Amino acid sequence: MEKTLIILKPDALQRRLLGKIISRFEEKGFQIIGLKMIQISETMARQHYAEHESKDFFEPLVKYTTSAPVIVMVLKGKNIVEIARKMMGATFGFRAEPGTIRGDYAVSNRFNLIHGSDSSAAAEREIAAFFHKGELFEYQPADFSWIYDLSTGNII
Repeated sequence: MEKTLIILKPDALQRRLLGKIISRFEEKGFQIIGLKMIQISETMARQHYAEHESKDFFEPLVKYTTSAPVIVMVLKGKNIVEIARKMMGATFGFRAEPGTIRGDYAVSNRFNLIHGSDSSAAAEREIAAFFHKGELFEYQPADFSWIYDLSTGNII
């Protein structure tokens, strides 16, 4: 099983879309192993988006990211990085396909509701930046064997 970091950005909070977005991941069958509301500091935003520092959208991105609280969560599941990114849709809401989170709820190229790790390596780094070990909870969901067909051939 793989883990990924998801951030529900300030516009998701301000527009009261948190429940709708979280429920999509739960309904898909992913396990939430960490979830909290935080205010991202300017320092943390700059570190998180450091790869974009030289781009013209960097300063507005930092301002947007720090403008209101966010929800950060760690999801666990098979191929979760790839699947979560497909569920999120294209970065710019106006380019995202209907049925994706951004395709259904976003139109802006800056206010795009959600961040998801783009690789397993990025997920590890990002999870460590936002969560302490004691804030992540490993448990066995009752429905995992039905979601991932973990049967040994003994099903009806």
